[in-house]
Amino acid sequence: MLERIKEDVRAVLERDPAVKNAWEVILCYPGFHAIVMHRFNHWLYQRGWFVTARFLSQVARFLTGIEIHPGARVGRGLFIDHGMGVVIGETAEVGDGCTLYQGVTLGGTGKEKGKRHPTLGRNVMVATGAKVLGNIVIGDNSKVGAGAVVVKSVPANCTVVGVPGRVVIRDGQRVAGPDLNQVDLPDPEADDIAALQREMLRLEQRLRQVEAELEDARADRPDVAHAT
Repeated sequence: MLERIKEDVRAVLERDPAVKNAWEVILCYPGFHAIVMHRFNHWLYQRGWFVTARFLSQVARFLTGIEIHPGARVGRGLFIDHGMGVVIGETAEVGDGCTLYQGVTLGGTGKEKGKRHPTLGRNVMVATGAKVLGNIVIGDNSKVGAGAVVVKSVPANCTVVGVPGRVVIRDGQRVAGPDLNQVDLPDPEADDIAALQREMLRLEQRLRQVEAELEDARADRPDVAHAT
């Protein structure tokens, strides 16, 4: 467990440009605190101390604003940045090197038993306010954009945006290491709206051209203008 804790500290040092040193992580980062407490709670949960583990997870939630069910499986080097409101369900699995931002939910979709929460592969980034719901898999190196709602599995090396979440494959190229860019994400809805605007502009221009041609025809042939 001590080695896992060291890896959690290194994850923050590597991925947060605001952190100054390891002591700042240990003393001031609620995401780190939540993960450390979860590792102990998960150890209790695996050994049948269900109520104790659950109670301590609620204490951790009160102290950090981050709720991780003690049954959830969390890999090495998880980074929860500004984690207020993060929720990770009982059967969720989070792979090594993942990054979760404020307001992320790894939740279920109903009252079904068994595996009912998502599985994140390695180096997955889930941006602010995103919801990943149900027994689905988010592939290695994929990104979930801010505010997205994902209810279907996502292949590796993809980006998901929108409600419901839609996949945009990034040229089939593997993303090396954790990708923390939350800004340069595709926006299919905006692209569709822009395409409609361009088409409306083209039709308006064509309509003006036809009207001008009719006016010229009327001016050249008074008999046509009188008939119309």
